[in-house]
Amino acid sequence: MKKKSITVLIAMCALASVGYSAPLKTDLPEPQLMGTPNPKWDEGVKNLYKGKVKWPEVPDGVTNLAKGKAVTSSDDFPLLGELEFVTDGDKDAGEGYFVELGPGLQWVQVDLAKESEIHAIVVWHYHSQLRAYHDVVVQISNDPEFKKDVTTIFNNDYDNSAKLGKGSDKVYGETNEGWPIAVKGVKGQYVRLHSNGSTSGEMNHYIEVEVFGK
Repeated sequence: MKKKSITVLIAMCALASVGYSAPLKTDLPEPQLMGTPNPKWDEGVKNLYKGKVKWPEVPDGVTNLAKGKAVTSSDDFPLLGELEFVTDGDKDAGEGYFVELGPGLQWVQVDLAKESEIHAIVVWHYHSQLRAYHDVVVQISNDPEFKKDVTTIFNNDYDNSAKLGKGSDKVYGETNEGWPIAVKGVKGQYVRLHSNGSTSGEMNHYIEVEVFGK
């Protein structure tokens, strides 16, 4: 067997041992864009991603660990909706299916109830209007206060305006596909998702957060 073939075989065996065998699959809501689209919704947005959504590879047997789990927030009194909406499994975009948090930098936090091995996270902020949320930062920790042992797995805050560190991930437009994030086995009990308003206004919105792991 030639050296190149042996190298490819070793790489395939290594991938198989990790168990990342297939792209993540989840149920997607129907597209629900409402009103007249704003052709300038992305005007002035830096580092904007314009390709198709990329679904990460995940191991066999992962499930949505966030379904029905407790949610807390930096905003104890949402302007619209309930925090429970974030993990209720309903991804509809209409009123009554999302929670609206106050202006500026806010976060929601999902308690998985125990330390888990996380392989992917998908978030739907709002998909009845094309827009992009600012300073989207997603972190994992076993500390509910996120003061220690924090792993940041997504950060598109290119100018560090959220004071959580400068990030290089792409800014993205909201669609019914949400935004999947590859995690690759980070362990933790809590997932915290930050945002800082959007191209449509100062408020922050969440329809659903899914956390896939074991």
